[in-house]
Amino acid sequence: MDVYINEVASTVRAVDSETLLSPQTMRKILHAVMQALDERDQHRGRVRAETRITHGVTHDQEEAE
Repeated sequence: MDVYINEVASTVRAVDSETLLSPQTMRKILHAVMQALDERDQHRGRVRAETRITHGVTHDQEEAE
């Protein structure tokens, strides 16, 4: 069975691309990015500490104080 449509009524809205994200969604994205950056920095610090040549545990503890 063929169906023929002679007329279509439609509503088109123009949307500003900068307003597609709600403030709540933007906050969630920002939180996730900031958390990822913090984790990256912590990882880099651990890698640096693990690969550093030191004078021993006592020396490291004295430097931390």
